[in-house]
Amino acid sequence: MLIGDVARRSGVSTRMLRHYDALGLVRPTGRTVGGYREYSAEDVRRIFHVESLRSLGLSLKQIGRALEDPAFTPSALVSDLIRQTEDRLAREKELLERLRAIDASTPTDWQGVLRIVALMRELNSTSAARRQQAVLAPPENAPVPAELLAEAVLTESDPHVAGALRWALARSGGDAVATLRAGTHSEDARVRRRAVLAIAGMPEAPGAVEVLTDALRDSDPPVRRHAALALGRQGVAAAVPTLVSMVVEGCNDVDAAEVLGTLSLDPGCRDRITTALVGELAAPTADSATRIRLTQALVELAGTTAQEAGPVTVLRRLTHDDDRDVALVATALVEVLEERYLEDR
Repeated sequence: MLIGDVARRSGVSTRMLRHYDALGLVRPTGRTVGGYREYSAEDVRRIFHVESLRSLGLSLKQIGRALEDPAFTPSALVSDLIRQTEDRLAREKELLERLRAIDASTPTDWQGVLRIVALMRELNSTSAARRQQAVLAPPENAPVPAELLAEAVLTESDPHVAGALRWALARSGGDAVATLRAGTHSEDARVRRRAVLAIAGMPEAPGAVEVLTDALRDSDPPVRRHAALALGRQGVAAAVPTLVSMVVEGCNDVDAAEVLGTLSLDPGCRDRITTALVGELAAPTADSATRIRLTQALVELAGTTAQEAGPVTVLRRLTHDDDRDVALVATALVEVLEERYLEDR
């Protein structure tokens, strides 16, 4: 088979076939009377082997060694190719993110593009101070795009810079929830916490409540707590079980109790919260410290008068609790409520 026929059937150009011949990678086994290259069926099979290995990213030198050296095993080479491919994909992903950030900033000229590139460089600085400065004092006429802020939020480990990023993101007016939503599905719990904290700072953004509600089912307790506090402040009753658990566990229990108080402004929700707290008070595993926290949480539900049914009834009952410490706390709280009642009359 002549070189032109081989090129048509294999899809490999005649120029590349001549290059393979020059390298000794695929040499035709024969020549015609006129001196033209003549390929055998075995030569064509070797061409297809070469092309298959090229598709895996092997260099022509590596292919030649793989086909000629019986001792050359693929395991080490394939591992190297995997690592190189992963590195290339990471670089390309970073480039794609940069391009998207520039596109989101809708630059009108190349100076605008250069300002955004400089801003991205500052956000990637090894200096926390420079990263924070880039967020709080961006170049004039170069506001930080919300998508770029969201990406930075998900990777920022310094608490001060992270706080500045969340502050700027909440005031950016952009739609960053989609970027942050991807962070809530990360395998790294730290990334999920950062994403939920950022969304909690802009709970009225489109899609924020939905993402935070999904986060209530997260396997990481801090993620669930951040979501519950944000949702509770928005009046979402789905946060109640997590908030009650926070009181029981003593994790941000004061904040959780205050948010439960806000939710209890809805009478139906107040009954649900009261029932949950009473159930935890009666749990056989509840120690004295836990029951005191639950008792203190009840007073947040009682409002400003001592005559409200439900929470106050429970508090009065707790003044006679077998646990002396719980009884003392309940007694003090009931007295406070009664004083408020008399003052308000």
